[in-house]
Amino acid sequence: MSHCKIIFTQVKGEDFHQDLLISELADLGFDTFEDTDAGFDAYIPSNLYNEDSLKDLLKAHSPAFEFAFQKIEIQTQNWNAVWESNFEPIIIADQIYVRATFHAPKPDYPYEIVIDPKMAFGTGHHQTTSLIMAMMLEDDFRGKKVLDMGCGTGILAILAEKLGAIELDAIDYDSLCYESTLENTALNQCSQINALCGSKEAIPDKAYDVILANINRNILLDQLDYYSDVLLPGGKLYLSGFYEHPDTEILKEKAATLDLVYQEHRVNKDWTAAKFIKN
Repeated sequence: MSHCKIIFTQVKGEDFHQDLLISELADLGFDTFEDTDAGFDAYIPSNLYNEDSLKDLLKAHSPAFEFAFQKIEIQTQNWNAVWESNFEPIIIADQIYVRATFHAPKPDYPYEIVIDPKMAFGTGHHQTTSLIMAMMLEDDFRGKKVLDMGCGTGILAILAEKLGAIELDAIDYDSLCYESTLENTALNQCSQINALCGSKEAIPDKAYDVILANINRNILLDQLDYYSDVLLPGGKLYLSGFYEHPDTEILKEKAATLDLVYQEHRVNKDWTAAKFIKN
């Protein structure tokens, strides 16, 4: 499956306008965003890209703020090459070392995770992933049953198993993410992770101690009631993939109606991860 890379350059407006635009781009099917000095890059599967819809969205916001854009078509093979060329090892909270198979191991870190950087999202580099991983280090996963929604490369489930979780389901609707999760769990010699291809309907009929969901605001809002249904009382829900404003308050309001009690949230470059506990 090919992707489109859209390079957005801000022409007019305050910096917060970028956050508003990204939130609305997610509604059009854009699923990955990267900050740049001039604005940001956004990625969308080619079959979902509609230039007329994009132009209508940008026109609706002018003249308050304006963005110029350039489209680049990226074939799957080239997309993989882009990931690999940009993939450098990353250290999270001085405890987690994330590397690719072509990097030298560093066994002096408590947790080393090997990720093959293919098309699947989630190498630890994006703020949403690193935020939630840092928060996971402060929790006790020993003996816990864990659900990882929108698992991407499977990195969060892999960390959860390394932290002591004994039963894990990792779900993603994208078949490439599903295959990537299988490969990466094998690379990390994980034996407790069950990878599933699907969306909320693929969630098994069972109870979980912890749910990890690093997706985007709209999908999280759509799936929150499913998470509440399968999360044990006292269970913990970690959400990421959204901006601090206005997304955090919107998610907190929806969560409160589902007996999911807000605990805290953390921010890195406006990207946010939040923690809730089932009442």
